[in-house]
Amino acid sequence: MKFANLRLSHLLTLAALGAFSCTKVAPSGGPGGAGRSADGPGRFVNPLIGTAAFTDPKLVGYVAPPDWHGVWAGLVFPGSALPNAMVQLSPITQFNTGSGYQYEDSVIQAFAHTNKGHWNLCHLPVLPVAGPAGAAGPYASRFSHATEQAAPGYYGVTLKDYNVQVRLTSTLRCGLHQYTYAQAQDRRVVFKLGRSNENVNDWSLEKVGPSAVQGFQKTGDQTVYFYGQLSAGIQDVAVQGKGTKEGVAVLRLADGGPKTVELRVGISFVSIENAQQNLAQELGTRSFEEVRRAAAATWDQLLTKVAVTGGTAQQRGMFYTCLYRSFLWPALRSDANGEYRDVKGAVQKADFQYYTLPSLWDTYRNKDVLMSMLAPGVTADIIKSMQDIGHKTGFIPTFFHGDHAASFVAGAYQRGVTNFDVPDVYRLLLHNANVAGGTRPHLPEYLEKGYIATTEVPAPNVETPGSAGVSKTLEYAYDDYAVAQLAKALHDTAQYRALMARSKNYRNVFDPGTKFMRGRLANGQWVKNFNPQYPYYEYMYREANAWQVSFFAPHDMPGLVALYGGPRPFEAKLDSLFTVPWNPTYIARNVSGFIGQYCHGNQPDHETPFAYYYVGKPEKSQQRLDEIMAKFYNTGEKGLAFSGMDDAGEMSAWYVFSATGLYPLSAADAQYIVTLPVFDEVRWTMPNGKVLTVKKSGASRNLSAIRVNGAPSAGYFVPHQLFQTGGQVEAVAR
Repeated sequence: MKFANLRLSHLLTLAALGAFSCTKVAPSGGPGGAGRSADGPGRFVNPLIGTAAFTDPKLVGYVAPPDWHGVWAGLVFPGSALPNAMVQLSPITQFNTGSGYQYEDSVIQAFAHTNKGHWNLCHLPVLPVAGPAGAAGPYASRFSHATEQAAPGYYGVTLKDYNVQVRLTSTLRCGLHQYTYAQAQDRRVVFKLGRSNENVNDWSLEKVGPSAVQGFQKTGDQTVYFYGQLSAGIQDVAVQGKGTKEGVAVLRLADGGPKTVELRVGISFVSIENAQQNLAQELGTRSFEEVRRAAAATWDQLLTKVAVTGGTAQQRGMFYTCLYRSFLWPALRSDANGEYRDVKGAVQKADFQYYTLPSLWDTYRNKDVLMSMLAPGVTADIIKSMQDIGHKTGFIPTFFHGDHAASFVAGAYQRGVTNFDVPDVYRLLLHNANVAGGTRPHLPEYLEKGYIATTEVPAPNVETPGSAGVSKTLEYAYDDYAVAQLAKALHDTAQYRALMARSKNYRNVFDPGTKFMRGRLANGQWVKNFNPQYPYYEYMYREANAWQVSFFAPHDMPGLVALYGGPRPFEAKLDSLFTVPWNPTYIARNVSGFIGQYCHGNQPDHETPFAYYYVGKPEKSQQRLDEIMAKFYNTGEKGLAFSGMDDAGEMSAWYVFSATGLYPLSAADAQYIVTLPVFDEVRWTMPNGKVLTVKKSGASRNLSAIRVNGAPSAGYFVPHQLFQTGGQVEAVAR
């Protein structure tokens, strides 16, 4: 087969997903399974997947130190949230961990109102307690997973030490707690405002009515405001340990009345008044069950946009769980009245929803593509939010490494997300690409030399400081390509030509002698102390070794193949990637989950399994894709571990695309490489009502042909236009 054009400028407004199933590990919902939707795809989602430690040395690649509790894997939260919401209401078992929740823990500290899974957020922790009035902290309770229930928009558990049954659900900006105490006496609700996953600078809580409280929690340069309404009267409020991490406000509830107490909390990043308004508008007097059912219905509406037949129960369940996880971040930050705080801390009001920044270093690869397909309106608002930051700072923001707002925006635009000020965002992206002091560290050197230099270090180790010059060069080259696609669409020929020339800079860190992407000194010579198997956090490579970055040029794979000497040497090098064993003495916490040198536990080489297509060997890619999906998802004793951090949905979105047989190899391009889905049929239903069906025919896992609308395909890629017009893609296995 020959390769399809990598730059197909077709529009999009995708949307889609529909019917699968998940392994049950805990009871599914409240009493009688009330936590899950009755017959929608949400019933297959298991939010506990990804919460367990990844510890098997055979899969990890080494024996993790005992104080690690496994490598950084999953780091997801099991609590209640709506898609891209402000509130994520979830249990905290240990502060200052990834999401605050670790499946192996046996004590719940509180239930917090924000979450991501990156050792941050976890604002406004609250815990219901019971006991004599004189009883003091520390406040926490043992729990059993046997009483734990998790579903989209719902979480429940029993606090063993207080004999309190907790049920949680949420709206976009509000959390609804339901506490059933054993008795209607000696009941308290503890706001643990001295704690979050961030350093707490200040906090306040005051009683403002017979059953209402309000206040704030300040962490760093952001403040979360809240307004809470209880269904029981508040006898008094006692503040303990203010100014310490153990600082709490204890609400003693009035005795008598129903044993079940509800706490309704509205939050805002703007003001207490907005938090109260959010609460009134979104929760009001709605019952717990009404809110829970609405949350389940919201998720079903999203998840049902893709329907599948075939596959195993585990595959269907993992698919829906991963699809669910792909839509939890970015998070809403504007209030019901449209107000938000901008990057400078000023209160603004806009006609769009303001969101946090995507985790672009990770999610630009696939998850942000999925979001642009299924939630084009949210995607446009996220771009507008980034544009707002660009107006205040001069640069479109990035995340952690690279300048991947470029591929996010270019890919979204090519998929039909155009309802933002495209020329202005393009102007800001050009500023990123050409002006120092913004989102591209070492940009002057990159522009002058065509690469970012590495300093020779006699004996580098995993944590040796550095510029990650090789990784930055590779990523900037791809980002240049992405901006070039916008330049082409906007008929800016001069910038298109200049950026496309820069997109070849990946070649400047390819060492033809070793056939690796290798650190290069400022004088042009290669770093002498070079071990391609050794991983670094930022010396030469960002969270990777030479093997893991040496196949990254998704915008110019034929050019990369040529660097290796052609298809046969390239294929041999790829074979070695998956067969040269990992050295178990090389330990880097976020580099784990190996097949040979390939690392699925981190993102830098997530495109590499597809590279065999460029030497005409799709069956070799399929072998590795199937192996990865089988080994590194649903792992661990109870099937609740991932092989690496989910990273705001990237690990999950990789599975979603790979399982459905279409993968966005280059996120900036509106096309997908065709693989064999794990399902017999996948139906994507688009917002315009069009349906794209992906079918697998044949019993083997060796791709032999691709048919589009019944006709043989000229290449391995299909354009996004098929999602707009509807049609059928058939992956034929011999």
